[in-house]
Amino acid sequence: MTTQTWIITGAARGFGRALAEAALAAGDRVVAAVRRPESVADLAAEHPDDCLIATFDARDVAAAADLVRDTLDRFGRIDVLVNNAGRAVVGAVEEIGDAQLRELMDLHLFGPAALVRAALPAMHAQGAGTIVQMSSQGGRMSFPGVSAYSASKFALEGWSEALAGEVAPFGIRVMIVEPSRFRTGFNAAGVMEFAEASETYRDLLAGVRADLAGADGLQEGDPARAAGIIVSLAHGPEVPLRLPLGSEAVERISGAYRRGLAEVERWAETARSADFAGVSASARPI
Repeated sequence: MTTQTWIITGAARGFGRALAEAALAAGDRVVAAVRRPESVADLAAEHPDDCLIATFDARDVAAAADLVRDTLDRFGRIDVLVNNAGRAVVGAVEEIGDAQLRELMDLHLFGPAALVRAALPAMHAQGAGTIVQMSSQGGRMSFPGVSAYSASKFALEGWSEALAGEVAPFGIRVMIVEPSRFRTGFNAAGVMEFAEASETYRDLLAGVRADLAGADGLQEGDPARAAGIIVSLAHGPEVPLRLPLGSEAVERISGAYRRGLAEVERWAETARSADFAGVSASARPI
């Protein structure tokens, strides 16, 4: 396989760590973008020529250009950009404040958007590149208690779908990954944040809170297998726009599509009645 250069945010643990290990094992070069450099020191020690550690906070949009510049200075190109850093806040809409919601938007949308914009000129110059956006099954469907997390992932997916159409003519690919539950530490104490439960929603969301808090270490998804799939696709001739990962993601996302289509069909005639009579449908370029 042709050697590729990766930037991976949140490479200290979970999917980011598994992707860094899988890419290095495949003979690729990795820039591990992390807040704590010591968390990936072992990777750099084991792969001194192929692994660069970059101190980076994925929420810091101003730091994106420096990360790209450091990557190009060290390796000369960027083949795969993985926006992976992320976390969740659990709570009802009325329990989560503006600061928490904005922090997730910074982490899951504005930070990744800035890094993509910074990397695209190099990918344009190469005429190739793959952008991997680590979303979630919660980026295609939602349920009570995860409004803030899903809002940020829905936003990332909409932004990325438009991006995919814009950059495809230049040989640049976009893949949105939608995992179900994997043993990444995502649900671990101190990683997943729980808003203070209110009297109004305490009982309603008790099951959701208990389920999410109790999932760590019991998830069915294997991060190493998932990373192997993503690395293989990045080296292959074709990537899907959306890649559900894990059996639960396939089933839940499929169910969401079916329910959505059924609802559109149920209300189709009512929806069509909102148009002016006798006016032709819009002609769009795409």
